Amino acid sequence: MTQPAHLPYSGIATFARAPLRDLGDDWHADVGVLGIPFDIALGFRPGARFAPRALREASLRSVPPFTGLDGRTRLEGVTFADAGDVALPSLEPELARGRITQAARALRERCRVPVFLGGDHSVTYPLLRAFADVPALHVVQLDAHLDFSDTRNDTRYSNSSPFRRAAEALPNLVHITTIGLRGLRFDPEAVAAARARGHTLIPAEAVGSGLADVLEQLPRGENVYLSVDADGLDPSVLPGTSSPEPDGLGYGQAMGIIRAVAAHNAVVGLDLVELAPNLDPSGLSALIGARLVMETLCEVFDAGN
Repeated sequence: MTQPAHLPYSGIATFARAPLRDLGDDWHADVGVLGIPFDIALGFRPGARFAPRALREASLRSVPPFTGLDGRTRLEGVTFADAGDVALPSLEPELARGRITQAARALRERCRVPVFLGGDHSVTYPLLRAFADVPALHVVQLDAHLDFSDTRNDTRYSNSSPFRRAAEALPNLVHITTIGLRGLRFDPEAVAAARARGHTLIPAEAVGSGLADVLEQLPRGENVYLSVDADGLDPSVLPGTSSPEPDGLGYGQAMGIIRAVAAHNAVVGLDLVELAPNLDPSGLSALIGARLVMETLCEVFDAGN
């Protein structure tokens, strides 16, 4: 029996109305979505644990395929599956990291492009551990903050340190390009360590001065994991995030960067983190986040990834 189409505010909220799949079952999809409702590694305002649910609800506004003004249809025939959320303990971060890595590995086995909905940015470290087999892995990070600190408040696993831990643990992680950096507070040791490792650090003002120059600094012909921190965008665009910084990326600038990454590289995974929907009662932040994920997938599949 054919089910009637639901309006965006009705029905069960899976991402883009994808069928709900169990990671213990045998299935395959072009896109697999996994929620990581974890935010106990934050240094400021909590709420990112609620993002996977909010992004699923917001995604019901934009269910593929899409036909644009130019008549082009996008994501037609691309299959989606929603693998639900990782079951995480509330106050056992080491156990949580292990479960995140295990679930991410299982998702990778079942889809072409895994999408992870965080969660604070600390979850990107255990996610990247699931990509330890990818040759010459590059990370492109859209973020106001470097997230390469060795420690913060005596912990090595906060949302300030995911890429430092990943760089230490993964020999295949060869380069990180961080775009959108800004603000008054930077850890000098982290900046020095990232530069010593050869990472590319691009401030937000450089994007505003000339996007074309920024695009020239992106990797080409590489395996890329794309990590998008909600605070990479300007808070006038996406206010619902733990640590907003003014003068961030506009939506069009962010998508210009993502479009170039997808066009010239193999995108092996994507995460969206640090969205805190409770901090934006308008719901705009979740809508923008879901739109960014969906439009990124359009670019990835347009490019033939």
